[in-house]
Amino acid sequence: MAGAIASAMLFSIPVHAQDSRLSLADRVSRLEQQAQNQNGTTLVNQVQALQSQVQQMQGQIEELQHQLQEATDKNKAQATDFDSRLGRLESGAGAAGANPGNAAAPNTPAPAANAAPVVPPVAAPPAAGTGKAAAGAPPAAAGKGAAAANNATAQAAYDDAFKSLRAGDYVKSSRDFRNFIQQYPDSSLLPNAFYWLGESYYATSNYQVAMEAFQHLVSQFPQSEKVPDALLKVGYSQIELKQLDAGKATLKNVTAKYPGSRAAGLAQERLRRLQAQPAN
Repeated sequence: MAGAIASAMLFSIPVHAQDSRLSLADRVSRLEQQAQNQNGTTLVNQVQALQSQVQQMQGQIEELQHQLQEATDKNKAQATDFDSRLGRLESGAGAAGANPGNAAAPNTPAPAANAAPVVPPVAAPPAAGTGKAAAGAPPAAAGKGAAAANNATAQAAYDDAFKSLRAGDYVKSSRDFRNFIQQYPDSSLLPNAFYWLGESYYATSNYQVAMEAFQHLVSQFPQSEKVPDALLKVGYSQIELKQLDAGKATLKNVTAKYPGSRAAGLAQERLRRLQAQPAN
């Protein structure tokens, strides 16, 4: 009996040892698999986080590209509009300078309410040997000569202000056009002076003052050929001042009152761009 028990114990010891070794290997395997699973989960989480960041950055880039494109389109439209008007005015100013009588408007506008009195031009000294003839000239002839001299002086002042505008010196341009408006309230160039005064302010993003100059032109000189362009710029200024409803109404007014004009075409283009913008 004792021998049988001893034999059983001898056989049971290797089996128990084998089971212990297999159990330890299984535990190591499970631990390794758990570590791999944890590392894999960490990597997946990191990849997902990076993907989310990339998507956010792509959205920001697309938004910046959209804003840049809008700014580029706006600058191109303004530059084209500005150069075209400058070219037309240069042609008209050159013709008026050659023959001041051609620049006279059909109805001479009344002096502006806040305008300073007209500064009389300094008379040129008489040529040698013509003093008596000048002294004896009829009053009507003397009046025409003074008016012609005043027109020439006004034209010169206007040209100087316009040159500053053309050169991009908007501060000097606005100052010169203000002086022109005060000194020559009866000039036929007064409507154009108000328009270019508004452009000088608009170019420096002083939209409120620019709008006031354009509105003055529209209300005081409704027969001027600059009215459609001035009304267009009133709408532009309102939009820049975040007065969107008023700006849209003004642009629609331009298209209704001046169909087929260049100002109406620009107004329609700006309205299309506003409608294409996403709502905030």
